[in-house]
Amino acid sequence: MTSRKSFKSRIRTRMDKTGESYTAARRQLLAHIPATATAPDATDPSGTAPVLPATAPAPPAPAGTSAGAAEQIERIADPLLRERTGRDWQEWFGLLDAVDATGLTHTEIARWLVTVHEVPGWWAQTVTVGYEQARGLRRPGQRRDGGYSAGGSRTVGVPVERLFAAFANETLRARWLPGVEVRLRTATPPRTYRADWAGGPTRIVAGFTAIGPTRSRVAVQHEKLTGAEQAAELKAYWRDRLAALKQLLEADGDAQ
Repeated sequence: MTSRKSFKSRIRTRMDKTGESYTAARRQLLAHIPATATAPDATDPSGTAPVLPATAPAPPAPAGTSAGAAEQIERIADPLLRERTGRDWQEWFGLLDAVDATGLTHTEIARWLVTVHEVPGWWAQTVTVGYEQARGLRRPGQRRDGGYSAGGSRTVGVPVERLFAAFANETLRARWLPGVEVRLRTATPPRTYRADWAGGPTRIVAGFTAIGPTRSRVAVQHEKLTGAEQAAELKAYWRDRLAALKQLLEADGDAQ
């Protein structure tokens, strides 16, 4: 709470000096927070607040938030999040609260994590969604614009080119995603694949990341869903289908 008040004080000081609006002054300060900071605090001569204890429990979701809001946090454990981003959930939430991130859009939060703290893109999205759900800004599966999406991710023991081909190659795709018509929208091999799903109106966006020469990861988002029920169904569907994809490719190896 002290950190948040201190940051607001810095915003108002800048407003007095520059004549900027509150929002403009806040965004300018956010853009200049050093990547090593955990929370801007004018009472600390270094400009940063103490790092929160790594052993502290994750901050509770606000009253009234559905139990599913904790799903993102439970799905990705603190040790993994710290390994990939440099901080655990408690530390990221403390940092985001201190800069009033609840007033930022999803894109602004994710971009700030990438540009200021050098969090990789997929992990920046992960932290952003977890924070938004925990702070009651969105329901599980719901986007900040009110729409719904679902999906999942898998790490597979094949080169990224092979994983990309499992989506782009119609014959190979039918082996793990049978009975589904997709219509390609755009693709950037072997990084992204976007397609309309079963004639629309929903669509899928898949992103691919090479983890090494023989391992890669795919993250799928199924967008433009009708509501929470469809999002829950498709989340279970993609969990099953990505497991089938992993089993298929690791059994086949590099076979075409």
